[in-house]
Parts: sequence; C-alpha cells; structure tokens
Amino acid sequence: MSLAAAKAPSLAEIEDLAQAAFAALPAEFRALAKDVRIVVDDFPDDDALTEMACDSEFDLLGLFRGIGLAQAGETVTGQMPNTVWLYRRPLLDYWAEHDETLGHLVAHVLIHEIGHHVGLSDADMAGIEAAADL
Repeated sequence: MSLAAAKAPSLAEIEDLAQAAFAALPAEFRALAKDVRIVVDDFPDDDALTEMACDSEFDLLGLFRGIGLAQAGETVTGQMPNTVWLYRRPLLDYWAEHDETLGHLVAHVLIHEIGHHVGLSDADMAGIEAAADL
C-alpha cells in the first residue's frame, strides 16, 4: 500500500464522521439533541481556550456552547444556537497518539459534548456510547 497520496481528513470529512456518529446514536438521545448544531473547525477560538483554561490549542477536542436542557427556558432574542464544536487538528493529534479509529474518537467526543447539553453523567455517556451502533 502506497501512502504517497494519503492526506489528513478535511473539515468536511470530520463533519461526515460526526454526522454518521450522530445518526448511529439511540433515537431517544438524538431526540434530546435535535436542535444542537454540529460544527467542525480546525482549532478552538481564543475565547474557548481561555474559558476552558487550556494551555495549548491542542488541549481541547470538542466543546458544547449554549444552554443545556437542565437550564433551558424561554429563548432569548439574539441567543446563539446550541452548538457542539469539534476541533479537527486536536482530534487528529490525539488520534495519531492513541490506538483507536478516528470515527470512534469523533463519536466519543460528540457524545460527551452532547451529554453536557443533556446533563448526563460520565457513566450515562459511556452507556450511550456502548449502545450506539458505531
């Protein structure tokens, strides 16, 4: 097998992995997150790095920004939509150093970030990941 033409997955390819992972989640979990946008960017912005007290732009694989279901109330004008951010370059860096598929890693981070929106414990998120058809 020649690796001469191999390239790192693009933003669109990571987004495709995230959409496939979302589609494989249990229906009840997907329903709770039906209004959550999934956005892939190369790196977190400076606000996210400061908010999460990161030492490096590679420290953050994903982030939920918005109003979690537990805090949800009436929508305020100008409120940004609930969004899960996935960060391509930190994901690829982590993937290169660990023994798991990129699809599994993207799914794991996606489930974890949606779990923040839903208000789940780490054990609940692990159960959802185990129940997903990934």
